[in-house]
Amino acid sequence: MDYDYDIIIIGGGPAGASMARIAAQNGMSVMIYDKRKELGEPVRCGEGLGQREVLAQGVDLPRWCFSTEILGAKVIAPNGKSITWKSKDTKGWVLERKMFDKWLVELAVEKGAKVRTYSRVTDLVKKDGKIDGVMVSQWGKEPFEVRAPLVVSAEGMEAIVARKAGLKAMSTLYDVDTCYQYEMKPYNHENLIELYFGNRIAPRGYVWIFPKDAKKANVGIGIGAHLTNGKKGGNVDGAEPKRLLDEFIAGNKELRDASVLQDFGGVISVGAPIDSFVKDGFMCIGTAARQVDPIHGGGIALAMETGIMAAGVAAKAHSRKDYSERMLKEYENAWRSGPGKKMGKRLLLRKVMEEVNDDDLNHIFNTIKDADLQKVMEGNFAGPVAKVVAGRPQLLRILKALIS
Repeated sequence: MDYDYDIIIIGGGPAGASMARIAAQNGMSVMIYDKRKELGEPVRCGEGLGQREVLAQGVDLPRWCFSTEILGAKVIAPNGKSITWKSKDTKGWVLERKMFDKWLVELAVEKGAKVRTYSRVTDLVKKDGKIDGVMVSQWGKEPFEVRAPLVVSAEGMEAIVARKAGLKAMSTLYDVDTCYQYEMKPYNHENLIELYFGNRIAPRGYVWIFPKDAKKANVGIGIGAHLTNGKKGGNVDGAEPKRLLDEFIAGNKELRDASVLQDFGGVISVGAPIDSFVKDGFMCIGTAARQVDPIHGGGIALAMETGIMAAGVAAKAHSRKDYSERMLKEYENAWRSGPGKKMGKRLLLRKVMEEVNDDDLNHIFNTIKDADLQKVMEGNFAGPVAKVVAGRPQLLRILKALIS
């Protein structure tokens, strides 16, 4: 067939760029279309990334891609009790996303991939009922046809083209958090991420402080979107993210007089992955597939891992000239039996913790230590749950789901 490319990837974020790099490295002709004028802009996250996850991708992060190194995390209960968690697994960075995203795409370009910014994929092209390419509008001009036997959605939360392909990529309000974030200065930090929990502080979510160089910090909040009513200026439970974040800042002596350098809002997925990641001639990766950590909403490392995993299967499909759903399903099966299992445990933990009130949270923080927190994040719940329930047996009703 006279195709323009072997694979078209929609979106040049961490998932799309990582897939493009490996696919090009394996001899595929790759085109990335990204709707933004500048890769990495606007920033839509706290910019945190674990060191272990990056090293696993086989790349070395340049110094100019991150703002500061992170040694661990400080988790704070509603009553102010904190647990500091430092280990080899908690090291990482707070990125400069606009630099980081460009770097990942540049790695793909160095392997032979092509990229076009300010290029919006408006629709799918089909031939004999099967996906055969995309329609692209560059710089707002009339769409034109670009053909490829494999199209990949790495679109992020919007997942418009994924839905056009027939995937159920629409999230419910319950499965997303609404977020707001400021970049602030000055803020004195200890190279620790700070996470503040409590239903009064952030219902079904938390407030974060991600430290950055030059005494700066990303200060944000995420709350359950189902708690809002969508009306400007408020909601039924008072859970308006910007207002709650402003209240938190006003009560924090380190932040109340700091200046705001940037602010933005958005939504993140904290629910289960979508039902299916593939169709004939089509794959869905990263946030578009809801492959996001449901505890903290982090998706960068998972996106990179998923992009690489999907690229391996795409290269195999290319070598066989077989882009059927059956062939591409190998990627989905590998993800669900690997990263997906870990994400399933984290989703269970998130749902269980939704039922815990602030007083119970204070008890939990008074009971567990940093080693217990490590076990919880690894999905080993039995020991920490036993310690918590020993001091408050009534919590067994809520926490038993973690050990059943």
